[in-house]
Amino acid sequence: MLGEGDKAPSFKLDSDLGKPVQLKDFRGQILVLYFYPKDNTPGCTREAQAFTAAAKAFAKAGAAVVGVSKDSVKSHAGFREKHGLSFPLLSDPELVLHEAFGTYGEKTMYGKKIMGTIRSTFIIDGKGKIVRVFPNVRVDGHVEAVLDAIKELKASKA
Repeated sequence: MLGEGDKAPSFKLDSDLGKPVQLKDFRGQILVLYFYPKDNTPGCTREAQAFTAAAKAFAKAGAAVVGVSKDSVKSHAGFREKHGLSFPLLSDPELVLHEAFGTYGEKTMYGKKIMGTIRSTFIIDGKGKIVRVFPNVRVDGHVEAVLDAIKELKASKA
């Protein structure tokens, strides 16, 4: 998995907004890029709803939020609509971005080892550098921790 100080891999993926989204679209602002396993599952839904509930706070902190999973654009559009999500969801069916960031691999689920998306979040600065990594995310309290990290980063540069 990529770490703090690494350059974020460039990407261009289809989104539920009907147009591709690229890393360079966020030049000059903070990007919260989070990887999640599957649309419309309990943990993923709670995480997406928490990011949406905090949308104004992220905007005030100068940060954009983008979610990534291997689900299709059509699935993402339904997920966004059903839950009123406020940020783009990127489709990575070939796992290109997952593998570039190191967020796909062996994990334990209900006591079994499986291959899948490792729920992770990356904070990327306006120059494309990863400034914070949250690996193996637990949903509860995660969005608040990400927001706090962004505020700390901004305060340290002030």
